[in-house]
Amino acid sequence: MSDNSLRVVWVYPDLLSTYGDQGNVLVVERRARQRGLQVERYDVRSDQPVPTSGDIYLIGGGEDRPQRLAAERLRRDGGLNRAAGNGAIVFSVCAGYQILGHEFINDLGEREPGLGLLDVVSTRGEGARCVGDVLGDIDGPLGLPQLTGFENHQGITHLGPSARPLARVRLGQGNGTGDGTEGAYNDAVFGTYMHGPVLARNPQIADLLLKLALDVNALPPADDRWYEALRDERIAAATQPA
Repeated sequence: MSDNSLRVVWVYPDLLSTYGDQGNVLVVERRARQRGLQVERYDVRSDQPVPTSGDIYLIGGGEDRPQRLAAERLRRDGGLNRAAGNGAIVFSVCAGYQILGHEFINDLGEREPGLGLLDVVSTRGEGARCVGDVLGDIDGPLGLPQLTGFENHQGITHLGPSARPLARVRLGQGNGTGDGTEGAYNDAVFGTYMHGPVLARNPQIADLLLKLALDVNALPPADDRWYEALRDERIAAATQPA
């Protein structure tokens, strides 16, 4: 990060931007500007090189074929891996989350190499899709309140020894492995199956990304009334008896 300017990179919006995931970059921008930061935003299409000088990189979800194309181009480009190696923050959702792992199953039913930024491997579930609201307790060391989001995926993601679960689910399937885990993180790289968009429903996660990028322990307060109203509404809807 240079002086008072934060560089936010939205990776491949032409391929990976389902269920309102582009809202995540809007939330990061808004939360940063509320703290007096200047934000330089870069929307990087899949036919463009991924810059290596960003502070926060955001990747959304997508259908199976766009996911394969995105993985192929990100491997060939190498910019995201170099940025992460330089200490950039990476936050990914659903298909983007699977791409950050070692491998996933592509639209051709074949194993597709990922970027290896997270110690996870994703396979294809044989049962019903994981669809619906999710509530979970975020991993203790992160010090964040309850996770709320919406999942819609067939994938099952297994965590390796160097990955920590982002959360433990109280409601919903999360990683789909049956062990109660949802998402994964390692240092400054994060993955989740949560849409919503997830950072609108969990602004504290957006603030965590900002703190990591700024290398600070706390941020000035921000107006959270809209976010808290949305959180309360979605948590109440998810916990109401059927």
